[in-house]
Amino acid sequence: MNTWQEGRPSGGGSGYGSGAEPTLPPSLNPRGPGAPAAPGVPRPAGPRPGNPYATPSAAPGGAPGGPGAPRGPQGPQGPRPPAGGPARSRWPRRRKIKVTVLGLVTALLATGVGTYFWADSKLNHQNVLASYQGRPAAGKGTNWLIVGSDSRDGLSDTQKIDMHTGTDSGKRSDSMMILHIGSGGNTLMSIPRDSWVPIPAHLDTSGSGRTIPATTSKINSAFNNGGGSLLVETVETNTGIHIDHYAEVGFAGFAGIVDAVGGVNMCIDQPIQDQDSGLNLKAGCQTLNGTQSLAFVRQRHQMADQDLGRMKNQQKFLSALAHQAATPATLLDPFTLYPLISSGLGTLIVDDNTGLTDLASLFDAMKGVSGGGGKSITVPIGNPDYHTSTGESAVKWDPVKSKQVFDAIRNDTAVPS
Repeated sequence: MNTWQEGRPSGGGSGYGSGAEPTLPPSLNPRGPGAPAAPGVPRPAGPRPGNPYATPSAAPGGAPGGPGAPRGPQGPQGPRPPAGGPARSRWPRRRKIKVTVLGLVTALLATGVGTYFWADSKLNHQNVLASYQGRPAAGKGTNWLIVGSDSRDGLSDTQKIDMHTGTDSGKRSDSMMILHIGSGGNTLMSIPRDSWVPIPAHLDTSGSGRTIPATTSKINSAFNNGGGSLLVETVETNTGIHIDHYAEVGFAGFAGIVDAVGGVNMCIDQPIQDQDSGLNLKAGCQTLNGTQSLAFVRQRHQMADQDLGRMKNQQKFLSALAHQAATPATLLDPFTLYPLISSGLGTLIVDDNTGLTDLASLFDAMKGVSGGGGKSITVPIGNPDYHTSTGESAVKWDPVKSKQVFDAIRNDTAVPS
């Protein structure tokens, strides 16, 4: 045995005394700190870098594997969440709230736009504001001609019996009003349907193509013989008031609107029993349903002034209906709004230029009239029982006072009382 090898490390022990080679310190590791040792070279004692199961006390602070030691190379998916804790959301809470609110607003806008176009499609448009020679020029403010017809369209046989409407076909004007909306104050003016006025020449609606010559008759004959367009022309030529919008509703639509809003609250001064309309009401404040409301605005036989008294009831009722229909409880409740649109707009006839926003302004103006922000009047009457040359009983306007009212509406000034 060579004595020069005595004391030299050999490959089988644990140290110089046992023949083993010493382990390289991490700082001298050719693969870098934290890298695995070369094959056959044992790793140093202590915690492994990046090992969550290693105890901090296994190495002094700052030493490899201890607190503050550099981590090893990251994996391809980036840093891992702390052990034992939930993964962190990529979206901050504030951003989540903004996205949620934006989604709700978008959904509401989409629903509102869809409802608007659906409701607008329910309107029945007709060309009733046709131009003609000598038509009055547009004045200040906005003027509506509102017509209630006795059309039975949309009523079942049972409803016709319950509502005492009869079974006549076609339609005749049951009421007509001019609603003026302007800066000088809103005015709701009723026109007696028996008003004795000149009726312009017009085409025969039977399709014969012949022209019916101008005549003087009751104003409701214009609607009966020529529909809405002839009635508009007759009203314009006799008042000098330019009509900007037209709205017409029949029996079915009227009753449907009332029922859709849950009835209309009315205060009745005295008991009413009318055999022709079927109305039977006690005195006092009460809620009228669609059938009762239709009978209320039609009945006249109990009143001393007949049609004139009925027009006052019609104005009072329509103002109350507009007030009820325009409340937030109605407009914001889909279970009320959608039946209201479906029942009312389905039988409503308007001119070609009228849309939902125009109808909204109509209801708002009528609501203002009932709230004291306007006037409810009747065309000034000169003779309520005028006997015509044909033996009919008609209504003659007061030529001086009626002209003053018409001029005020046309010029949007205060309407004389």
